[in-house]
Amino acid sequence: MDTMAPIRRGLSRTWEGVREGWEQLREQAAGAITRFVPSRTTGDVETSEERLAYRTPGWGVLTADVQETDDQVHVRLEVPGMSSQDFELEVVDQTLRVSGEKRVENEESRGRFYVIESAYGHFERLVPLPAEVNQQGAKARYRNGVLRVTLPKSEGSKRRRIEVEAT
Repeated sequence: MDTMAPIRRGLSRTWEGVREGWEQLREQAAGAITRFVPSRTTGDVETSEERLAYRTPGWGVLTADVQETDDQVHVRLEVPGMSSQDFELEVVDQTLRVSGEKRVENEESRGRFYVIESAYGHFERLVPLPAEVNQQGAKARYRNGVLRVTLPKSEGSKRRRIEVEAT
C-alpha cells in the first residue's frame, strides 16, 4: 500500500487549480497589464521622485470596460493618480490608444517606503473597439481616477432596423 498516493493526488489537484486560476487571470487581464517606463531613461537620477519611479514595478493594471450601444461606444478606463492633462487619446484601426504619464507625487520627504506596488512613468494602453467609430465627435472626461470616453459610431457601424413589408 502506497501511503504517499493520497498526498500526491491532493498536491496534483491543488497544483491544477492554481494553474487554472493563473491561466484564467492571464486570459482576462492580458490587455489590462500595462508597461510603465520611467520618464528619464538616460543621465543621472536626481530627484527623490525619479529615484522612487525607478523602484516601482514597471507594470500596472489599467482595467477597461467597453460598452456598445446602437449609436456609440463607451470606454471606461481606471487610471488613478493622474490629471486630465496627462492623457493623449487617439483611434487607430478600431483601437482606442490611451497614452500618458503617471508621475510620482511624493508628499512626505521623511521616512522610507517598505511597499511600492504602484507603477509610474509613460504608458500606452490599447483598447479594442467593437465597431468603427467617428473620432471627430469623441468626448473624454476624467474624474475620480476614471477616464470615460464616448465615441460615436460611424454611419456604417450603426444598427438599422429593416422593416419587412407585407406582400
